[in-house]
Amino acid sequence: MVGRIPPPARRLAVRLGVFVASVVVASLLVFWVASALPGNVAQVVLGVNASPEAVARLEEQFGLTRPWPVRYAEWFGGVLTGDLGHSYLTGEPVVDQILPRLGVTAWLVGLAMAAAIIGSLPLGMWAAVRRRHLDGFLASALSQVGLAVPAFWLGIMLVVVFAVRLGRLPANGYVPLSSGVGDWAAHLVLPVVSLAGVQASVLARYVRSATIEVLREDYWRTARAGGWRTFPALMRHGLRNLSLSVVTVIGLQLATLLAGAIIIESVFALPGLGRLLLDAVAQRDLMVVQDVVLLLVVAVLAINALVDLSYALLDPRLRGGEREQGRGEDRG
Repeated sequence: MVGRIPPPARRLAVRLGVFVASVVVASLLVFWVASALPGNVAQVVLGVNASPEAVARLEEQFGLTRPWPVRYAEWFGGVLTGDLGHSYLTGEPVVDQILPRLGVTAWLVGLAMAAAIIGSLPLGMWAAVRRRHLDGFLASALSQVGLAVPAFWLGIMLVVVFAVRLGRLPANGYVPLSSGVGDWAAHLVLPVVSLAGVQASVLARYVRSATIEVLREDYWRTARAGGWRTFPALMRHGLRNLSLSVVTVIGLQLATLLAGAIIIESVFALPGLGRLLLDAVAQRDLMVVQDVVLLLVVAVLAINALVDLSYALLDPRLRGGEREQGRGEDRG
């Protein structure tokens, strides 16, 4: 019966199993790291002058004195049912704190990744095609400089230039999209550019390497001999191979992008998940820390799973290999 399952379905089942197992392992690590954070949440809530007896009673009320397997099972079981628990400090449901901030982080990360892709493709391709010329060398050098510039430093410099000196863009804060596209976009320009700069540099280096490999292929020489110009030939015959490299790097860099978003949200005072996470860590609000970190980890795992599955769509050779393997197993 297993051999009769279509190869795409088997591939999807395997990836889904890996994803579920990864989420379970990640939840254990997140719970352990959050529990290992220094400080006492009960002490933070009651203040430094609270008596040990009062602190002990509050710890028992929060359930912090129970064995860790019981606390983990209760927390993760609640997550699976959509119950993220309540904040130790405010008593509010954690989901009510996460949902308003989720959109801010999603817009920041999504727009930054889109800007990085749009900027890196022409830069990397130009650096590869013109690698023996001065302009190609300068394009490659620009991507190298971008790798060395921290996102937070770039953000500060952009604030100094465009917000302080020129006064063209707001230095910090966030305006919801419902309040107007213009104000919303103006508050996101500098954070998005700051976060996209480093990612564009990383992607450009991979695009350059992948483009050089394309330029060495026989089909590229055939296309050029047939009268295709350089960049039209790349777009027509090499873009699929380039997309494989770009998609791979996107999956690998997503965790870095989310970590950078946490810092950028602090630099620009954006009310996103990163800001919520940093505040929760500072206040030892472990329930919020666990939920936010697990949400970010699940997002990374989900994107990586989608990237893995997208290879078969981008590369027909993988689909053909799966079909041949499936026929062999059926015959066996």
